[in-house]
Amino acid sequence: MFNFSDSFFNKVEKKTNVGKETILELAKKLQENDLKNENTLREVIKEIGAMTGKEVSKEKEDKIVSAVVNDKVPKDLDKMI
Repeated sequence: MFNFSDSFFNKVEKKTNVGKETILELAKKLQENDLKNENTLREVIKEIGAMTGKEVSKEKEDKIVSAVVNDKVPKDLDKMI
């Protein structure tokens, strides 16, 4: 399914307090849904915000949706963390 190193998951968990299993469950959900669908994407953004205890402003949500829908998301996620 995904080929992320344990160090990637450790970095994410350290920054977000979200564990590897939760991340993998979310990744599976993302795989099973159409991320080009704006409503689905907004639901996922809200879910991630709730998981991490971070509020995502409307402006930031709009930027994320635009980036994903327009394929402007970096391919190397490990470098983003």
